[in-house]
Amino acid sequence: MIAALYVETGGVYYGLTDVDPWDEQRDARLYDGPWPVVAHPPCARWSRLAGFTEARFGLKRGQDGGCFEAALQAVRTYGGVLEHPAWSAAWDHFGLTEPCTYQGWTVGVDGGFSAYVEQSRYGAPVKKATWLYAYGVELHDLRWGYVADSDVRDGSGGGTNAGSWRKHRSGGQTALSPPAFRDELIKLALSAVPA
Repeated sequence: MIAALYVETGGVYYGLTDVDPWDEQRDARLYDGPWPVVAHPPCARWSRLAGFTEARFGLKRGQDGGCFEAALQAVRTYGGVLEHPAWSAAWDHFGLTEPCTYQGWTVGVDGGFSAYVEQSRYGAPVKKATWLYAYGVELHDLRWGYVADSDVRDGSGGGTNAGSWRKHRSGGQTALSPPAFRDELIKLALSAVPA
């Protein structure tokens, strides 16, 4: 069994037999075990667009009500993996080691590991560059690699497709994890060694 923290109500983590989903209503900051976790803490105040979010909506950078900190603590306590946009300012704020390669895991001084993954390799309609932080799990290879933004086309690489990005972006589809990527994260969390 795993707990999926900060997930969308009725989203891709719902209806799975070995997953306990925690949406906004359940408040994942209150999760106190015992299962390993897959955490998707809110990213708007940590991402590269945090300045825009602050200017447009007045939401201060880094002030997420303790969501990222609670997700990180849950991963370190129960084992599992945390997902956030690539170049998230939360990595620096919480002293996490940034991925130093596009082809594998980077070990951190705290015993955790970070990695860079593009969710388009798992079926996302856009590139969706992502950083992962894993702790207390058996690491496995993911679909590694880097595609320049100018070469992305519906996850296949080779040519631009800005119209497709806009279509999916306006429908809210970029926030969802593709099922194949969700399955990789669940596999990582299920491999956690009990503390």
